[in-house]
Amino acid sequence: MLVAGSWLGGFIHSIIQVLNTIQLPFCGLNVIDHYFCDLRPLFKLACKDTFVEGIVVLANSGLISLFSLTILVSSYVIILFSLRNRSAEGRRKALSTYASHITVVILFFEPAIFIYMRPSSTFTGDKLVAVFYTVITPMLNPIIYTLRNAEVKVAMRKLWGKNENSGMGQ
Repeated sequence: MLVAGSWLGGFIHSIIQVLNTIQLPFCGLNVIDHYFCDLRPLFKLACKDTFVEGIVVLANSGLISLFSLTILVSSYVIILFSLRNRSAEGRRKALSTYASHITVVILFFEPAIFIYMRPSSTFTGDKLVAVFYTVITPMLNPIIYTLRNAEVKVAMRKLWGKNENSGMGQ
């Protein structure tokens, strides 16, 4: 059900965005001032006022983001309540996983909310924020989860221990 819901939500979201954009008249320059083809920079190429289309994007993206965030927060609240009946070791392991998940969710949702949940602007930081949530966050995701691995932690401690000891004798 979760996969089907994700696919259906993504499909509906995408169709709304495409239908919102396909009817726009484009003229003049055909170079998007952005790192990738995103809706707001694409709207700047239109030959008409795109205020209404921007509001549709804001509402559509806002509802999808709010719904996704609500499901995530609800699941985390359920997990926290279920931890009351677990051992201290079980709670520690679960909270360790929980912290990793929350970190990734925050690293993804914060920049996305910054970009899509506000009126259109010419803020130059938009490109930097877009690169952060499309490149940096997915790149950090494996690192965050790898650092939870006990074997990786032991290897890192050994590596740091060797570096500290090797520098002292010289």
